[in-house]
Amino acid sequence: MNLLAASLNAVKPSPTLEIAKKAAQLRREGADVIGLAQGEPDFPTPQHIGVAAKDAIERGLTRYTDVDGTPELKAAIARKFLRENGLEYERSQISVGAGAKHVIFNALSASLNPADEVIIPAPYWVSYPDMVLLAGGNPVEVPCGPDQGYRLTAAQLRAAITPRTKWLILNSPGNPTGAGYSREELRALADVLLDFPNVFILTDDIYEHLRYDGWEFNTLARIESKLYPRTLTVNGVSKAYAMTGWRIGYAAGPELLVQAMAKIQSQSTSNPCSIAQHAALAALDGPMDFLRARNEVFRERRDLCLEAFNAIDGLECRRPEGAFYLFPSCSGWIGRKTPDGQRLNNDIAVARFLLEKARVAVVPGSAFGSEGHFRISFATDTEQLRQACKRLAAAAKQID
Repeated sequence: MNLLAASLNAVKPSPTLEIAKKAAQLRREGADVIGLAQGEPDFPTPQHIGVAAKDAIERGLTRYTDVDGTPELKAAIARKFLRENGLEYERSQISVGAGAKHVIFNALSASLNPADEVIIPAPYWVSYPDMVLLAGGNPVEVPCGPDQGYRLTAAQLRAAITPRTKWLILNSPGNPTGAGYSREELRALADVLLDFPNVFILTDDIYEHLRYDGWEFNTLARIESKLYPRTLTVNGVSKAYAMTGWRIGYAAGPELLVQAMAKIQSQSTSNPCSIAQHAALAALDGPMDFLRARNEVFRERRDLCLEAFNAIDGLECRRPEGAFYLFPSCSGWIGRKTPDGQRLNNDIAVARFLLEKARVAVVPGSAFGSEGHFRISFATDTEQLRQACKRLAAAAKQID
């Protein structure tokens, strides 16, 4: 008898965490490694949020809460959706989990049956396909290359939908490319979805507030009100509020689905951390003026790396609308040889070369469903980014 579930055979460990683990090992051995693999803001959690958490501890708010979020936090989430997105939700339509990933996993687990298909535009966040597989569904990856700005077109969506399609997952601005859909592009996708009333939509809006150059954020449930009843809008406090370790994500959508997600959560994790929930309430109801200055720093870092990458022979990178990632094509390096005679046969070999020889940790694009690329996060110290760009330029000169 096998101990492990057969479903695990189709699931890959997170490549981001694997790269980070290897980089940490090299650091322990004394190597000077610049880590650009993990998508985590280097800014501190705003002070008023930490104060709220300390206050919650001092008040003894350390007991179990409602399984999928306190009424107070759900009310704050409802206010956020109405204030920022023009979307009105009752508390019974809102789910709170231990991070947006947890919420998405619950939604897929609560809704997918064997043979159900989930359309995932590629490049995609590494966890989407594996979460679909763990939930018993079938991920359908739709390649969206740099020639179309890494965005799904209406024609591609229509061609990908079958009688088995259950979900479309849309992430804007997205990981790993930072590509953001315009209002017109979302409108075109909405028009297709109106023709397929049995397809549900999961919009992952976690990078909503990280945007540049005047790009305007929009979300599908707001673009087309007829899609509201079958859209799960996912968000969280991790990225915008620099609260990755606090682990609070949330979603709003069909009440039937939200109730099913709560049932799953009740038999797995139970409630999210009570203290983190109070901190998240302070984040959502509190000031957001800190974001402008932080986004300006992110924009400067983006432009620094973008200029450096596009000046390196064999690399080509588009300008992202949001998030804090760059996703350069390294196809110009594929097939070439390193100084020790090793051939760079794919982007995994490129990432390994950069880590071992340049001491820069990046994530290969194949992990995101797009071979011939790699991802870096520019949510790190500016001087470290400068050094990383220099190391990449030097590495490029060494390959033949």
